[in-house]
Amino acid sequence: MAGWIGPDEKLGPLVRLFRSNFRPYAAKYAFAFAMMFLASAATAASAYIIKEIINKIFIEKSEGLIFVIAAIIVGIYSVKGVATYLSSVTLTKIGNSIIARIQRQLFASVLSQDLSFFQTRPLGELVVRVSQNAQAARSAIDLVVISVGRDVFTLISLLAVMITQNPLMSLLSFLIAPAAIFGITHLLRKVRLAVRREVMSLAQIVTVIQESVQGIRIVKAFGLEPRLQSRFDRATRDVESMSNRISMLSARSSPLMESLGGFAIAFVVMFGGYQVVNNNADPGAFFSFITALLLAYEPAKRLARFNLDLETALMGVRMMYEILDLKPALISAPDAVEARFDKAKVSFDKVDFAYGEVPVLRNFSLTAPENSVVALVGPSGAGKSTVFSLVERFYDPVAGAVKINDVDIRKYTVESLRRHVALVTQDTFLFDGTVAANIADGQPGASMEAIIAAARDANAYDFIMAMPGGFEARVGEGGTLLSGGQRQRIAIARAILREAPILLLDEATSALDAQAETDIQEALARLMKGRTTFVIAHRLATVRNADIIFVMDKGEVVQSGTHRQLLAEGGLYAHLHALQFKERVEEVAG
Repeated sequence: MAGWIGPDEKLGPLVRLFRSNFRPYAAKYAFAFAMMFLASAATAASAYIIKEIINKIFIEKSEGLIFVIAAIIVGIYSVKGVATYLSSVTLTKIGNSIIARIQRQLFASVLSQDLSFFQTRPLGELVVRVSQNAQAARSAIDLVVISVGRDVFTLISLLAVMITQNPLMSLLSFLIAPAAIFGITHLLRKVRLAVRREVMSLAQIVTVIQESVQGIRIVKAFGLEPRLQSRFDRATRDVESMSNRISMLSARSSPLMESLGGFAIAFVVMFGGYQVVNNNADPGAFFSFITALLLAYEPAKRLARFNLDLETALMGVRMMYEILDLKPALISAPDAVEARFDKAKVSFDKVDFAYGEVPVLRNFSLTAPENSVVALVGPSGAGKSTVFSLVERFYDPVAGAVKINDVDIRKYTVESLRRHVALVTQDTFLFDGTVAANIADGQPGASMEAIIAAARDANAYDFIMAMPGGFEARVGEGGTLLSGGQRQRIAIARAILREAPILLLDEATSALDAQAETDIQEALARLMKGRTTFVIAHRLATVRNADIIFVMDKGEVVQSGTHRQLLAEGGLYAHLHALQFKERVEEVAG
């Protein structure tokens, strides 16, 4: 029974785990406990009846009791079998439900985090935490429940038989307990560190697999197979090493318990045998005692390993609560209100922003009037994409404010604000589902007629209808079954369906051929009417008709005006335009 009560650091997550997961299944757990108690009583009865077998049949030779005792034995083991089956099935169903419940909670917690969380957490680690930590929680609960319901009940029942048959031998048999407690506690300290290292190595394996699959084109193009294989081999070796160490440390409990158990049984045989031979003690009681002792050995050994097994499971539980306890850095203020506006004037008022210690925007100010098309141009790293992120409130400024209709967007709830913004990026992402479902993500619950209309406006209808299944055709994971231009047009249809007053276009036509780009530019021109549109473009030809062009460099607005005004003014815009015009001339000449 060594290690039944764990140290304080165990009780915290363990109590919390039971508090949040035991109550919904209380009735089912009560039934499982009843069945385990019945099975434990049957086990004790099987040991107790040995006394009657020895005394009544083999010593007194009572022929009439042979069939009676045999029938009782059949009954005892039948009850044990049925009770064990019912408790096992019940606990399995509860465990599966707990896994699903915790995985939903973990996924919801992950989804609630802001972008900075995903930028600092490896994808493989998140996958392992959501999938394996839920299993660890189930294992911890099952371990405690089964240890109490099966092993403790069984041990108590068998101890009752042993004490009934010979109290003195029962007392002497448990002199091994202090040695067992000391040995198991020593092993526990070594297991704890190895378990955490194993979990992190598993996350590395998942990360390498995901990066290899997601970047397979780059892997093949640059011949990166050996490097990725080396990373994978290193991660698997780490897992193998940690698993072997955990197994070795855990297995050390077996020789310890086996040896101590051997001493206890040998002592009982010598002491009890001496009493039977020299003091005419009851031989039936002796054999009943020794049977109960032998049957008690296995549950006692499992309970002695309880701390080791629980520590392995609780490592995953602690990591699970690390995710569940995370609070998003960016949340709606307690007094935030629902955003409700059909028109939007967007302004940046002396905004400073940095990613960690790296400054991105400095004293940044601009205003996008209602229903205007505002273009952001400038060299890479100027902060253009950061402007988009601040409008959508993926981050908050370090200083200054982003305002819509002269109201600080921090006064709006995050969810309602984002419902007023539509986004199309150059790196289009589609979910593994149908074309219709991906377009409908722009406005969940949209009618099929609205989806088709959005597809037409995005110049996507014709290629969709040419696909087998049309709007019910699947796009593949990430949209891999479609070309880049097709993915982009579905993303534009998704944004069209959203009908948001603010539209963010990040190189929205970059993946289209010349004809498709012309068609989509016309569709976007219609879409922009009545909306405030921000456009990020590296090709200046695509923004020459913008109402205002803001030229950014090193996180600041260095120029602003129309295309003609900026060309006449000179400066960075005219320089970028001249470079692109020169490249275009060289392309044509080539």
